[in-house]
Amino acid sequence: MGELNKLSALKAKTAEAGKYGDGGNLWLHKSSAANGKWLFFFRAGNRRREMGLGPFPTVSLKEARTEADKWRAVVRIGGDPIKERQRERREAERNLHLLKDIAADAFESRKAELKGDGKAGRWFSPLELHVLPRLGDMPVADIDQIDIRDTLSPIWHDKADTARKAMNRLSISMKHAAALGLDVDLMAVEKAKALLGKQRHVAKHIPAMPWKEVPGFYASLNEGTTTHLALRLLILTAVRSFPLRNLHLDQIEGDVWAIPAEAMKSRKGAASAFRVPLSQEALSVVEQARPMSRDGMLFPNVRKGVISDATMSRYMERRKLDARPHGFRSSFRDWVAETTNTPHDVAETALGHTVGGSVERAYRRTDHLEQRRVLMERWGDFISVPQNRVLHLGTAK
Repeated sequence: MGELNKLSALKAKTAEAGKYGDGGNLWLHKSSAANGKWLFFFRAGNRRREMGLGPFPTVSLKEARTEADKWRAVVRIGGDPIKERQRERREAERNLHLLKDIAADAFESRKAELKGDGKAGRWFSPLELHVLPRLGDMPVADIDQIDIRDTLSPIWHDKADTARKAMNRLSISMKHAAALGLDVDLMAVEKAKALLGKQRHVAKHIPAMPWKEVPGFYASLNEGTTTHLALRLLILTAVRSFPLRNLHLDQIEGDVWAIPAEAMKSRKGAASAFRVPLSQEALSVVEQARPMSRDGMLFPNVRKGVISDATMSRYMERRKLDARPHGFRSSFRDWVAETTNTPHDVAETALGHTVGGSVERAYRRTDHLEQRRVLMERWGDFISVPQNRVLHLGTAK
């Protein structure tokens, strides 16, 4: 290849238009005194080829020499520098589509479907905690069933529900990648499930307080704090924690609390809010909490936002109770079943559950509000004024 490094930085800068060799098949072609381009010449088989190494003076003489050294090494082993650079670029493009970026984009695109736009983080956390630490920096196109199996096997049986959610989120992310036009194996998740086998996990239900003990616990929530009042209203309405914690005073009109559809687990995509009739006891709790409201939120956090999902749970833990806040829905449902003759559809609707198939729901437009108003009033009476009696709830007149 002859002598190397024949040019100097000053010569490259001051030379007029023309072609100047630096040695080793590296050339500077100047189109004018100020501008030019670097070219590397080589032979691939019987063909003489030229490869651009960038514009001058953007690419300095030193940088051009470094690049030329790299491609000379490829030529020495019989490779084609142009094809090798194309391969590297494709690899670099693939590496831009890392799973962690695809998963974040998938999460962003689904926020509108998630309760509270997914702000609680529960949709993303199974991925963030159990998948991305190991697979997050891998190009999504490189992920196969072995990678997925090895990632989730440590929790597949011991944390079965979490593993199932992580697998579900990963599947959504892979489909999202495919929709972006990336070459991914859409069957990788299903094949990983086959490799992992059937889960041994037995579902554990959230501990619930026996309904006969609820009045005593309710009576102990007598300090008038945000936590006590939030727990009281949670018990009285039998709703889930999220809509309760995010209750805005504008949602209450008269004795009806209209929970936005997006805040209800079973009503995503529904056109209307879920109406919750408030008993006299529930309205009393709302009035007690109203002076502590901030920005219209009935149960604000000390610093900003609303009380966290853990606030009420931690309180019950400190009381050394096995039951958890969500379990009061089961307490209510057991009380309904054991002490009233409430129709099944009314009882399930009181919990915000979807009743019947899509065709049946299309024709049945009632939400049983009047019957639920009677039921919730009696539940409120039972909690706040314990009475040993069996209630009979027929059709509201």
